[in-house]
Amino acid sequence: MQLAINKAWQHQLLTYPNPAVGATVVLNNQVLSVSSHIKAGGPHAEVNAIKDAFIVLNPQSTLKTLTTSHDIHEFLIKNHNNIFIDCTIYVTLEPCNHIGKTPSCASLIKELNFKRVVIGTMDPNNDAAGGLKTLRDVNIQCEQSTLSSKTDDLLLPFIKWQQNKFVFFKLAMRKDGSIDGGYITTKESLTHVHKIRTLIDTLIIGGNTVRIDRPTLDTRFLEDSTINPDILIYSNDQNIDKSIPLFNIENREVTISNSLESINNKNFIMIEGGYNLLETLKDYVDVLMIFVSNKDCSKKEFNCESLGFKVIHTDLSKTDKIIWLKK
Repeated sequence: MQLAINKAWQHQLLTYPNPAVGATVVLNNQVLSVSSHIKAGGPHAEVNAIKDAFIVLNPQSTLKTLTTSHDIHEFLIKNHNNIFIDCTIYVTLEPCNHIGKTPSCASLIKELNFKRVVIGTMDPNNDAAGGLKTLRDVNIQCEQSTLSSKTDDLLLPFIKWQQNKFVFFKLAMRKDGSIDGGYITTKESLTHVHKIRTLIDTLIIGGNTVRIDRPTLDTRFLEDSTINPDILIYSNDQNIDKSIPLFNIENREVTISNSLESINNKNFIMIEGGYNLLETLKDYVDVLMIFVSNKDCSKKEFNCESLGFKVIHTDLSKTDKIIWLKK
């Protein structure tokens, strides 16, 4: 289950409006595959993991050429030959029980005759819940993992999206805690952030940062991207140079305000800034996402936990470390 959790965190927020979910397929204590849901509308974590496991067991299979959920489901149901009958699948979230943009994962697992299913968190979405009952009704062994508190943390952004809105603060620092002096993280991390920017409703940034850094705040690291977020500049001073690049992005609304009232009807809000802005807006923040580079400027490290946040996951899969914290 921990492998599935780690994999899901690698795509946290990128699956909006869907939850980040990971899955692991195991046969005789051997891990066949670990995968996750990557983007909304694409195959769910279970489907990706089952596809990868099938290819491990059948290296010459044409399944590797299929990419859509419907095609993968159809292929597996026609060609599984009970290959998964002794397999266990670990999933961070109860397999979906409904047909939406993609087919039901619970139905697929049932059709493939998995021996055992271990889930992390029961699905809180009434439209998708009920997968475990579907599986138990055909005598598939179903259990809930002892790591459910970790899978609950993984689901936090999705829960907030469903309830009202989710606000997260993105902070980039060097390993010593310093945040000034130009680019801090790698292009890999910058690209990751640009992917998230294409999904958010509003990006909040402090007025001082805008005046000093003169940022663009676009998605230029993504090929052919034309989606750039609307901007709320949080500032008491309305006097900001309109020649700053962020004002010259097409199809973008830029607001300057010392109030956050304009985000009340928004669902997915990102704040980018430094320690001062974090301390100012900490009461509005659900999750803190910190990119930590290996660079060092010999300054004292900032303790975000002193602001009431606690670490819930550390992603070590990329060059820069990503630390996730919640209130």
